Amino acid sequence: MAVKTDIEIAREAQKKPIQDIGTKLGIPTDALLPYGHDKAKVGQDFINGLADRPNGKLILVTAINPTPAGEGKTTTTVGLGDGLNRIGKKAAICIREASLGPNFGMKGGAAGGGYAQVVPMEDMNLHFTGDFHAITSAHNLLSAMIDNHIYWGNELQIDERRVVWRRVMDMNDRALRDVVTSLGGVANGFPRQTGFDITVASEVMAILCLSSDLADLERRLGDMIVAYTRDKTPIYCRDIKADGAMTVLLKDAMQPNLVQTLENNPAFVHGGPFANIAHGCNSVIATKTALKLADYVVTEAGFGADLGAEKFMNIKCRKAGLAPDAVVIVATVRAMKMNGGVAKADLGAENVAAVQAGCANLGRHIKNVKSFGVPVVVGINHFAGDTEAEVQAVKDYVAGLGSEAILCKHWAHGSAGIEDLARRVAELADGGSARFSTLYPDDMPLFDKIETVAKSIYHAAEVVADKKIRDQLTEWEAQGYGHLPVCMAKTQYSFTTDPTRRGAPEGHSLPVREVRLSAGAGFVVVICGEIMTMPGLPRVPASETIRLNDAGLIEGLF
Repeated sequence: MAVKTDIEIAREAQKKPIQDIGTKLGIPTDALLPYGHDKAKVGQDFINGLADRPNGKLILVTAINPTPAGEGKTTTTVGLGDGLNRIGKKAAICIREASLGPNFGMKGGAAGGGYAQVVPMEDMNLHFTGDFHAITSAHNLLSAMIDNHIYWGNELQIDERRVVWRRVMDMNDRALRDVVTSLGGVANGFPRQTGFDITVASEVMAILCLSSDLADLERRLGDMIVAYTRDKTPIYCRDIKADGAMTVLLKDAMQPNLVQTLENNPAFVHGGPFANIAHGCNSVIATKTALKLADYVVTEAGFGADLGAEKFMNIKCRKAGLAPDAVVIVATVRAMKMNGGVAKADLGAENVAAVQAGCANLGRHIKNVKSFGVPVVVGINHFAGDTEAEVQAVKDYVAGLGSEAILCKHWAHGSAGIEDLARRVAELADGGSARFSTLYPDDMPLFDKIETVAKSIYHAAEVVADKKIRDQLTEWEAQGYGHLPVCMAKTQYSFTTDPTRRGAPEGHSLPVREVRLSAGAGFVVVICGEIMTMPGLPRVPASETIRLNDAGLIEGLF
């Protein structure tokens, strides 16, 4: 019998009305703003009324560095939430929304897979409740207002060469990375060089995901630096008088989205900064709301633990006053074999030696996460071709590091296939052994923070940054931004800036190409190596096979 695709499984879902899902968490019907029958936003007034409730346990799902073999971090996040509910726990999951760029590029959707999915899958991956469009519009409204201010006399004396606010769109388009605007004569304004980033890299996205409410949102938007004068005096968004209108555009987007898993368990899906070019976590307001409503909240951070988990701990938890009670690191036997030198075409053959050789990558992530003072368990996401000997090799390796690896079959069997991990995670979270601390203090100099992440997490020997970058960091410290955490923008595929270097390399150099101040979001973006804040489409993009079939159903989305 043919194996069903993710989208075929999602179509067969027996969804419940979203009001029934809200009832599971004690959300009254009048606190839900429905978008159709199967998704809704949770009202801010209801969220405000939860402040005095105790928090549930926070569980982070992260992973090894991604490989073409696949890891299934979101699938495991969804499966674990279902598994906890299956064993009698009141659990909710919190994940990010999907960006259109990678959906039509090569990454695919962001709703999980197999029998561990969030539905409606098609809606989640295509437009959803319009949050990303609102962020794009708010960001570009500010762009238009900056150029308009310059056109009508430039009262703020903005230096057109020092406008640092770029435009965004939620699509991969390398042709827009560097552009010249306002060509065509006086009526079109003053020509200048600028560019586009993808929406998920927008500071507005980061702000939405780190804000506690609309007032906090508007304050942070106003704090954004958009340009400088000739004497390098910063010009803020509030100087342009755009913060109020931007907040209006983001009013509905600020409210968390509630949907459900295939097993009708609650899922908050809100916000979507990438972890390789942004901070990689779902919104603070969604996570905090879930913690007030559920006894266990399972959330994820983007890509491998060197990016997503590091930023979850050092940025999100630091800013929001959160502390994880347990961490799950997702790995696959196939990925271990790839890290051990096996080509993708040869992954079907048993190769215990390659599994053992490739476990170094997993081991590095385990040690890194433990350094934050949080207990760690490994979830082995099962693939049909995995052999008992290969699985045992991973278990033995992890046991040697003082942790435990548990085989999970949630892709094929849903919550029934992940009960063992759910029980262990609940035990760890309830055990109270977590002693969470961030990697560096607020008062550490910015360059030292970059070095700390590079040396402690990436195991680099040095950070290479020219004098211009170091001087810029020093200048920001003098302006009062030295307390901010750093947001490393780096390839997700390796501990280095070379995406082809797998395993657990040591002693490499970390080149810093550029630094950007996100004063509203509250961090400094550190762009390393060849990372791009506007991705391009691959040679054969997924969009070539996405279409409507004769029945009007979407095909090719994964």
